[in-house]
Amino acid sequence: MSEQLGAFHVKHLGESGSQAPSRQGSVASRGATETRATRLSAAFDDTPLARELADLTARRRVLSEAEVTLPTRTHVMTVSNQKGGVGKTTTAVNTAAALVAAGARVLVIDLDPQGNASTALGVPHTADIPSVYDVLIDDFPLADIVQASPESPNLLCAPSTIHLAGAEIELVSHVAREYRLRTALNTYLEGLDEPLHFVLIDCPPSLGLLTINAFAAADEVFIPIQCEYYALEGLSQLLGSITMIQKHLNPRLHLSTILLTMYDGRTRLAQQVAAEVRTHFPQQVLETVIPRSVRVSEAPSFGQTVIAYDGQSAGAVAYREAAVEIVRRAARTESEQ
Repeated sequence: MSEQLGAFHVKHLGESGSQAPSRQGSVASRGATETRATRLSAAFDDTPLARELADLTARRRVLSEAEVTLPTRTHVMTVSNQKGGVGKTTTAVNTAAALVAAGARVLVIDLDPQGNASTALGVPHTADIPSVYDVLIDDFPLADIVQASPESPNLLCAPSTIHLAGAEIELVSHVAREYRLRTALNTYLEGLDEPLHFVLIDCPPSLGLLTINAFAAADEVFIPIQCEYYALEGLSQLLGSITMIQKHLNPRLHLSTILLTMYDGRTRLAQQVAAEVRTHFPQQVLETVIPRSVRVSEAPSFGQTVIAYDGQSAGAVAYREAAVEIVRRAARTESEQ
């Protein structure tokens, strides 16, 4: 019995004495866990997603510190591409909002009968609203139809309505039909107490009288190009149209800006298209590229630009970077003249 008790006490003391090594084991276990966590964190930091988030954070910081000098005269740019679906309207409204965020006063003229630019800027454009149609056909003053976007009093819009769909046919019989927008815009700009810095004209995807009016009214052509093969064919056609307009209607017109849109860096095709465009137009292509972005696609359904909808998203940051480039180019062009 005493031997059994002795054995019990020895065993019990052995268990009790092993508590210290057990604490050491728990410390070692925690250390191993922390090491694994550190390794996992380091592994995450090296993933494409982590690198993308870090890059986006750095770009936001640079934008917050960016300083720009606004141009002293109004730059009239027509946003055009004869190919549809390249992000023309999306680029027009988001670039305009980004320019306003940089301190500019901007007017967007919606020349597309679909009126998508008006929708994105939150401006009413029902059939009974005075619109660009009334300016072109009935000689309404542009000041009578311009509305301020709910996003900012410095973001103005001349809306489009469904009536504009028939404007090209009605314009055929009008005198100086190619210059009607130019005349109205010049009169509007001369009557402003506070001048605009930029006017962006959103065109339909065709070379009809509406687009010709936009080319005749503008000094610069701003082309959004989708990073796909068909976009290159559309670009060559558009350049021919610009040359024709320069020769016959507006010698001042020139291609100043190309913006690559819907860019997916994971695909070789997008990289090849971007490289091809940059090779042929090194002075016109912006450094910024607009990535494919769900936020950019969602924003119009809320009657907003992506700048107002989610100003910290990748798409919004890209448009803000593009706007900074455009402002700096405009200021540099003025200083060289």
